[in-house]
Amino acid sequence: MAQFITIYNENPNPRQIAKVVQVLKSGGLVIYPTDTVYGLGCDITNTKAVEKIAKIKGVKLEKANFSFICNDLSHLSDYVKQIDSSTFKILKRALPGPYTFILPGSKNLPKVFKKKKTVGIRIPNNNIIRTLVEELGNPIISTSIRDEDDVLEYTTDPELIFEKWQAIVDVVINGGYGDNEASTVIDLTEEPTLVREGKGSLDIL
Repeated sequence: MAQFITIYNENPNPRQIAKVVQVLKSGGLVIYPTDTVYGLGCDITNTKAVEKIAKIKGVKLEKANFSFICNDLSHLSDYVKQIDSSTFKILKRALPGPYTFILPGSKNLPKVFKKKKTVGIRIPNNNIIRTLVEELGNPIISTSIRDEDDVLEYTTDPELIFEKWQAIVDVVINGGYGDNEASTVIDLTEEPTLVREGKGSLDIL
């Protein structure tokens, strides 16, 4: 049975953050708020936890397109090949914000992602998830939680999310109502290419 932990975006409580970080470090799965929809994630370095998420999503790990949630751009070079200045300018303009950027993956990717040529990078404009990542010390794997009901693709109420997921994950963070529009996905591996239009405006390109 998952823990239901309330954390406020304006001022995340360090004790509550530490509690969730402990769960992540021990291989737990966490549902957390972002600046778009609620996400499901785990510690990027924990292979078993990453495999669990792939299983929940019904995808083979090598085919899974999970994003990496980072706290800021400073860790980018750990996971992404050298990028040119125009790409960096786009990232600086857009982040933190409701975007996922697809970038060329580096050789330093964690073992389970070694075969990946690209990586999706996300820096949400949400203090809860960014503080979690900062305290954990490395990115969190992220995938959105969708509903089977197509009309209502994303549940926005954390209590309803908890009802549905409490037997599957270890923590559901109540960070208030989420959005029901996903991030805008832009491929920056070559020319900037829109993959999915979501909450983020295209004016940044």
